Parts: sequence; structure tokens; C-alpha cells
Amino acid sequence: MYDVIVIGCGIVGAATAYEMSKFKLKTLILEAENDVSLGATRANSAIMHAGFDPEPGSLMAKLNVEGAKRAKELCQKLSVHYNQIGSLVVAFSPEELELIELLYDRGVKNGVPDLELLNQEELLKKEPNLSTKSLGALYAPTAAIVNPWEFCLALAETAVRNGVEIALSNRVTAIDKIENGYEITTTKSTYQTKYIFNAAGVHSDDIHNLIAEPNFEITPKRGEYYLLDKSEGTVVNHVIFQCPSSIGKGVLISPTVHGNLVVGPNSEAVQHADLDTGKDTGNTIAGLKGVGELARKSVPDLNLRQSIRNFSGVRANNSTGDFVLQEAAVGFIDLAGVKSPGLTSAPAIALYGIEMLEKSAGEKFIEKESFIDSREKIVFQELDLDEKNTIISENTDYGRVICRCETITEGEIRAAANSPIPPVSVDGIKRRCNAGMGRCQGGFCGPRVVEILADELHKSPLDILQDREGSYILVEATKGGH
Repeated sequence: MYDVIVIGCGIVGAATAYEMSKFKLKTLILEAENDVSLGATRANSAIMHAGFDPEPGSLMAKLNVEGAKRAKELCQKLSVHYNQIGSLVVAFSPEELELIELLYDRGVKNGVPDLELLNQEELLKKEPNLSTKSLGALYAPTAAIVNPWEFCLALAETAVRNGVEIALSNRVTAIDKIENGYEITTTKSTYQTKYIFNAAGVHSDDIHNLIAEPNFEITPKRGEYYLLDKSEGTVVNHVIFQCPSSIGKGVLISPTVHGNLVVGPNSEAVQHADLDTGKDTGNTIAGLKGVGELARKSVPDLNLRQSIRNFSGVRANNSTGDFVLQEAAVGFIDLAGVKSPGLTSAPAIALYGIEMLEKSAGEKFIEKESFIDSREKIVFQELDLDEKNTIISENTDYGRVICRCETITEGEIRAAANSPIPPVSVDGIKRRCNAGMGRCQGGFCGPRVVEILADELHKSPLDILQDREGSYILVEATKGGH
């Protein structure tokens, strides 16, 4: 029997597993997909929010500000790309000027440091490409950008290195109360545990309902994005928000940690039947057109022709308006309904959840004497010349560049294939080392990545996936089997 099972390995589940790996407990992660971070964690704006938006007194407000501080520390410890560039909420009317003053007051109440209200001259000095129709902005220097799936992977991998087990492609189908705990049935096996964390994202209401009476409902919302080439990466210097409305924080424009520019999202309800079929994260002509029109309100000369990829993600909006962090049953903790600022709040949500579990279980968990709290990762293009020569002399695989767009070497790809949570797909490699993330989106390096991954996994290239289960790339050998 396990002491703790975490259901779901998006950013909240990964953060929870990371914190649980500090204790002398037998912990397991159950993930429905064939890799971690395949839900909202891999398809979002990649923003670490400062914390001025949530309503004071809410869980969102409390855990956003706490999470932002904790996330910064974790990214430094675990070698995750993170850049504190600050954010601007831009006002285009007298009414919106009043709104950013309200956001300023709200941020002060929430404990957000160093907020400023800028006039038009101060704003355009910081962001000369913004529309001259802008009148002012709220400036939050503590806002940051991050690589969200790398953050999730770093937390989950560190948990595994500290003894946590992970079972991928294990979708939970039933939960039954047993003596001293619970029995969880998945599509692959059956597991027994004393305690459960429900971090199942857009399915967290379904998991809750397996053991408790319904008291919240997830309404999935899709947001569509443009990812622009690095040639557009310096169009803005900060995260540019428009004033929030009833449908969310609006369309933003932001640099990414890799030097690109991300634009989006919109907000559209998704049918539950489309979740996990691929239809929930499709893009539409109308949706992307709307995103582009709204984005040009902020930056009129935005060049969307430089888009190298469109994508969308599904947010776990819920009926309560706040995070759903509760004891659903004895030893069963919901970490549910986590939408924006969920990425920022996740490290604080994890600690909040553990505190609830200890209270529910009536025991204080005992920490391990030793805990691995660091993560080293070779990023070849970030090394200086002497460091590159040294590593190539030790392993010649680092002397062969496979992904030209991002300068990713064979050594990095092979290291990614042998990481603590080994990838089973080409996109799994992409998430771990950025191969295929550049301008050609894997058009050049894709076949070679398939070959390397097949070699490392001791599989036929015919068995290598693009991403999720069933996404096979190759059908049969051609030209005499060569």
C-alpha cells in the first residue's frame, strides 16, 4: 500500500509530488497521459503573475503572491528557464484608467511589491511599439516568464530522483473506500493508498465525484495562441496585458524565455466530450483572427505573418470562481479548479494541500535526512567556447548539432531520452531539450530525432510516437526497407 497517491501530473501534481518527496512516505503519481505536463501546463501564456488580479481574501490572491516567490526560488534551484521581465496592464480609455487604479489597490492589499501607475509618456518610453492610443498602465516589476513544461518536468523529475514512483498512461476509472484508505482502479492496474491528492486538472471534478458528493463543476475553456518567430521577440520588452474583463485577462503579448513572442489567448467553452480527443485543443480560423485583431489594439504593427506555430490550451474554469482546495473525504484532498494564476500558484498550492492532508490524517509527516534539491542540465548553446570544447572532448555526441534552429546537439537529445522520466515521443524530447521548437518546427531535425529516440528506447522507428498515445509517425518501411 502507498502512503500517498497524487492523481495528475500537470504543474500542481508535479509541485505536490516534489514537496511530498521530502518526507519518509511511499508516494506514487498516477498520470492519464504518456508524459507529464500534457494538459494546461504545456499550453498557456507561460506567465508568472505578480498577483494584482485576484480578489483580496481569495485563495487565488493568497497563493499567487506566495507561489510567485516560491516559483522563482525553485526555478533557480532546478535550472528552469525563468526571466523576471515585469508586466504592464495597458489602459485605452478613462474607464480603463480607473480599472488599473483598482488593480493597483487590489495588488497592494494582496501584498504585491513595487507596483507603479505609469502615465502615457512613461509607458511609451518603456514600450515604444505600443499603440499611441494607450493612456497609461499598471506596472508590476515582479511578473516573470518561464518555460512551463520545463518547470513541471523539473519538479516531477526531482520527485522521482527522491524516490517517488510515477505510472504514466494510467487513467483513473474508479476509487473505492477501503479499510485504512482507498483503492484506485486505472486503465492498467489497481493501487491501494492511505491518502489521495486530486490534481487532475480539467477532470478534477470527475475524480472528486468518484468518492464524494459533487460540490463544484469544471467548465473547460479553450484559449488559442500564436507563437511568433524570434525575429519578433523584441517587439515588446514586458508582458503586455489588456485590461481584464468578464471573460478573463484578455489577449496578451509577451516575449518567451526562448526569445520568441507569444500572442493570445481568446476564451471559448469546450465540450466535455472533446476532452482528450484532440478536438479540445484545435485552432480555428475565426478564433485566431479574433486573437490577432485584439492583439493589434496593443501593438498595431504586430506581424502575425511571422507565426511559426499556432496552439491552444484548455483551462479548468470552475463554478466557484476560486481554486477548489478542500478535504473532500478523510485523507482525500482536492487541488482542483486551478486556472490562471495556477502556474504561478502551484508551489504554494502544494504546500497548502500538504497542510490540509496532515490535518485530515491527524499526523505530522517526517522529513527525510537527505533530499536532492538541485537539477543540473546541459544547454549547449548557453555554454561558452571553452565549456563547449570540454564537453565535446568528453562526449562527441555534443559535437553534432541535430536541431539547427535551436542549436540542440545529439548529446542533449540522448540525455533527454535517458532523463528520470524518459520520454516516449518526439514531442517528449522537444519538451525536455527544445529540439524541434524553432522556426522549422522539426521539419529538418524530426527524422533524426525519431532515429535517436528509437535507438535509445531500443524500439523500431515505426513504434515512435509524435506525442500522445496512438500518434504514430511512420507506417511502414519503404525503398526496400532502408
